[in-house]
Amino acid sequence: KIRAFLFTPSGVLRMSEAAKNQSSISPTGEKSTPLYQEHVRLSAHIAGFGGWQMPIYYSGIIDEHRHTRTRAGIFDICHMGEFMVHGADAAADLEHLLPLKISSMPVGKCKYSFFLNPDGGVRDDLLVYRMDVARFMLVVNAVPVESDVAWIVQHLSKNTCFEDISEKTAKLDIQGPLSGQVMEEVFGISLKNLSYYSFTTQRVFGIDMIISRTGYTGELGYEVFFDSIYAVDIWNRFLSHPLVKPVGLGARDTLRLEMGYPLYGHDLSTAYSPLQAGFSRFVSMEKDFIGKQALAEQIAKKDYPMLTGFQIAGRRCAREGYRIMKNERKIGVVTSASFSPSLGYCIGLAYVAESFVGKGEKIQVQSDKTSFDAEITDIPFYKKGTVRQ
Repeated sequence: KIRAFLFTPSGVLRMSEAAKNQSSISPTGEKSTPLYQEHVRLSAHIAGFGGWQMPIYYSGIIDEHRHTRTRAGIFDICHMGEFMVHGADAAADLEHLLPLKISSMPVGKCKYSFFLNPDGGVRDDLLVYRMDVARFMLVVNAVPVESDVAWIVQHLSKNTCFEDISEKTAKLDIQGPLSGQVMEEVFGISLKNLSYYSFTTQRVFGIDMIISRTGYTGELGYEVFFDSIYAVDIWNRFLSHPLVKPVGLGARDTLRLEMGYPLYGHDLSTAYSPLQAGFSRFVSMEKDFIGKQALAEQIAKKDYPMLTGFQIAGRRCAREGYRIMKNERKIGVVTSASFSPSLGYCIGLAYVAESFVGKGEKIQVQSDKTSFDAEITDIPFYKKGTVRQ
């Protein structure tokens, strides 16, 4: 099944080298990253995630969460997708594909954006890296890679080249307040001048790498991209550092939730627009893009469900799909919820009718079998993160 294409100036479609490097298959038949055997060796609890066998935890979710908040954790994120888009028309094509204003984006910066349906719903969220004036890297979620490829290819000009480099690209995230020290001591380079949402290209250990000052935890951190054949070596170099622990997807979820960061397929979906998710600052209504008309109509309407935070006293927690109630009236639905290791109580995200999203608003969170008293609160829930340190 071909999932990596290259558009040539002549319009000929051919398989790229990336398509020849198939993902390894785990014993369950699901895909696995180049680090699968390392996770097995570390006795990780491994489970299915979007068609991939991924580490959920090693020493425990709470332990890994707290270690990332205080020291530095390393995450295997090799399952995510990476695309290269380049050519004279690449910027114009992305300008149409994304609500992000591409024309003013400097080389060396990365920005958060979305693929939208014509009705304004979120197909996927992604990071855009401007590698050069006419060359971009897109980093997308693992589950919709196939549909993202088809969507992008459908909307590119004939002179724009597209390549799916996911299969041959490893991605490791090093996150935590001491991650800068770790990067300097493991890689032997200083990243002190690398600003938030910027990236640099470096040659480390003879390997070409892209290192960005980004992450999904709310802490100072870096994301590192390089050829997947070196994944095991680089992973173990980081793990040899005394400040570093491996961290699974379980703690990644609690860390991102404490910051109020949305998760694709839960808090972000085709059912909601980026405006409803609270990301109007990432939408440029001054230009044309897919979904603009629908967003303009939503803005004119004004009253629509908004993604908001809520908290419940104690360790008992809500779950995705629970109802948000006010005076016996349903006003919303839970999209994410978890016990917060940093705060000691349950937190969650929910789409709630706009008239009820004020901080301190008393609500009930219900399923068919249980009900919790809760209240609306600001996000981020956790406010001591070092992400902008």
